Amino acid sequence: MQYSEDKFVSRLQDSSSSQEAFRELISEYKERLYWHIRNIVKSHDDTDDILQNTFLKVYRNIGQFKGDSKLYSWMYRIATNESITFLNKRSRRLQITSEELQNQIIDNLESDVYFEGDEIQLKLQKAIATLPDKQQQVFNMKYFEELKYREMSEILETSEGALKASYHIAAKKIEEYLKSN
Repeated sequence: MQYSEDKFVSRLQDSSSSQEAFRELISEYKERLYWHIRNIVKSHDDTDDILQNTFLKVYRNIGQFKGDSKLYSWMYRIATNESITFLNKRSRRLQITSEELQNQIIDNLESDVYFEGDEIQLKLQKAIATLPDKQQQVFNMKYFEELKYREMSEILETSEGALKASYHIAAKKIEEYLKSN
């Protein structure tokens, strides 16, 4: 982006420049948000839908953005919440637990034409699916998205120390899973 974040947010919040600024915002963040969401829901089609919903929420609520966190942290939080809401609704609709839904999602990865991973990637995804939701988020953000703990702390509104512990525990559980399967 060619402007400072404060100026860019002002452009997003100003009705005379919001449309152009919003196009820049989408261009700047759509790929990062896509992969963030995809790491949570796994399915390409579902990710596209959630990404659209995320940008709609950002567009509708940009006026309430106060700048207490970075803009992308705020958007990641929205994307995370949209993804979790989507998964919770799906498990309720299918009348299954979130664990059962995770297993179903991983099983569907094998037949997903957009999944480009090999057998090892699939095994890693299965290992990640065994983690509690919060550990999955932390592991995905650190391992796949290479976010710093400071950034994750803003997004997840959790202390850096708790995130480091969560990641360490998640990594150990994944390592154990991979060794035993």
